Amino acid sequence: MEQFDAIIVGSGLAGLTAAVELCDRGKSVLVLEKEKVIGGRTSSWDEDGMLVESGFHRHIGYYKALPYILKKVGINVDSLVQWEENVDVRIKGKRDVATFGVSPIFGPIDLLKGVLGNNEILSLKDKLSLMRFFMSGFIDYLSKPHILDQWNVRDYAKKHHVSEDALHYAVIPLSAGIFFLPPERYSAKVFFGLFFPAIPRFYRMRIGAYLGGMTELLARPIAHYIEGKKGIIQTNAKVHNLIVESTGVRGVILEDGSRYEAKHVILAADLGGAKKILKKNFSSHPLFQSLFQLPTMPAVTIQMEFLKPVLPYDRTTFGPLTSLASFAEQSRSTFTHVPGRLSIILTPPEKFLVMEKEEILKQVQMEAKELGLDLETNLTNYRIVSRSEDFYSLEPNHDRLRPNQRTDISGLILAGDYTKQPYYATMEGAVVSGLKAASIILN
Repeated sequence: MEQFDAIIVGSGLAGLTAAVELCDRGKSVLVLEKEKVIGGRTSSWDEDGMLVESGFHRHIGYYKALPYILKKVGINVDSLVQWEENVDVRIKGKRDVATFGVSPIFGPIDLLKGVLGNNEILSLKDKLSLMRFFMSGFIDYLSKPHILDQWNVRDYAKKHHVSEDALHYAVIPLSAGIFFLPPERYSAKVFFGLFFPAIPRFYRMRIGAYLGGMTELLARPIAHYIEGKKGIIQTNAKVHNLIVESTGVRGVILEDGSRYEAKHVILAADLGGAKKILKKNFSSHPLFQSLFQLPTMPAVTIQMEFLKPVLPYDRTTFGPLTSLASFAEQSRSTFTHVPGRLSIILTPPEKFLVMEKEEILKQVQMEAKELGLDLETNLTNYRIVSRSEDFYSLEPNHDRLRPNQRTDISGLILAGDYTKQPYYATMEGAVVSGLKAASIILN
């Protein structure tokens, strides 16, 4: 039976990050991925002749941990992304577009135009109500985060007298548009916590559109680095169970019966997968009861190709008050091999999980018309990518259930953005969790 210093279950950014750190210190590492491609929630693949990815991804300028790992494997972030200094909000029924600058250093004029302009969408009163809302939210995030997690975003906005227009055209794009949850289901702690890390690094704030598929651009170069350090990565390797002895966890058993032993097992699967594995041996263990109570959350995207671009530029765009939470024209960035390409995150995702593909397409095309978009005329191809347990739930009262990376079970460590660290369901959070998991072994 093969033995390793560490077995890592899952090849998302959390698992790959842990593998990089361990391989750098001379540890023997085996990474097991149940899918045919590596990358987890940051993966891309060929879906019946059409290139798709696991979601609609953006790189945020204030990230630190992800650029650290990328630099370690020889990648400069600036070579991976096309930077955006603006975002658009399309107004339902009015066919208007409000543009907001998001980069105080790289696009200060656009930022000022966004704040001082768009008066037909947001009045001075609306903007002032937003300032009070965000100031109060950041103060509460610092002083009483556990209480803040008991509020949903809509009620917290109502408490601070945010106007309806400000709610619709600013708060909803930043809630449903980013994590496809309507504000009444979105934890206020998570909402403000997502933006809080940007405050000390405001000078780095901007948004980057990736210049290729996530597996090719991110996961595969990291994997090559791991393999260059004698690490092993296996795909189509689904873990069936853990090898548990009186002394703790000592390895894994795959569905095909293969057994691998290790001093440490880092469970870096998504939350749904981690629950399934852990419940087989630890269903009644008090350590994992909070984790088992932490709900998962689905994600659904529709990815569409056209004879020509739908939008004049590749820019993050929000469609508040519609099912089109956020989307972007990607034919000039991520998918340059097609003349037109739109990726759309749908909200609420549960609604679309039970719908037929053709029904989803018609719903999206109908609601797109209300935003002034024609998604019918030049459509050539489309795919629906849905995952029933893609994220941990960002609804109120759930943040307290997130587990630490360290467990009381000898040899067992957790990793993934659902574990406790300063970030939430983001690529940065996944990398931070992987760094923490590796440090437990190394220290």
